Amino acid sequence: MLQSIRPFALGRKNWYLIDTIGGAKSSVIAYSIAETAKANNLKPYEYFKYLLEELPKQGELEDSSYLDQLLPWSEKLPGCCLKKLKSKS
Repeated sequence: MLQSIRPFALGRKNWYLIDTIGGAKSSVIAYSIAETAKANNLKPYEYFKYLLEELPKQGELEDSSYLDQLLPWSEKLPGCCLKKLKSKS
């Protein structure tokens, strides 16, 4: 658990530039998505790209059932988002 906090602590110098509540909330959301992607063996950049391509296709959020397919632990994510697991030699 502590290892997942380390990159955030090392980069905290960068966060002092966030001087609005909205900016802070946006940063928290983006950082949370990236760390959750990493925890689920996804490539964060590819996962963000996939989300930003798929969410606009869904239109308004009247029916949010499609969101389950976009979660980082969904088995329906495309292969480009998945990290290749290193084989034990």
